[in-house]
Amino acid sequence: MNFTARAKDEIEHRINDIEDFINSKGLGSGYLTKAKKTQRNVNVALFAVGAIAILGATIWALSDNDYD
Repeated sequence: MNFTARAKDEIEHRINDIEDFINSKGLGSGYLTKAKKTQRNVNVALFAVGAIAILGATIWALSDNDYD
């Protein structure tokens, strides 16, 4: 690996470390944590609703609807 590629990787790594530090300790970090938690909960809820809808549609389609 040449010098410029190594330098670029090192700079990117340091920038990511600084961004992570700011996210955890900086201004608005509490809001960011709350927003991430809310987004995770919304994603889980959407997945659960989707899975239940697919399961319900499958059961409905496979059930015998002959009411003679």
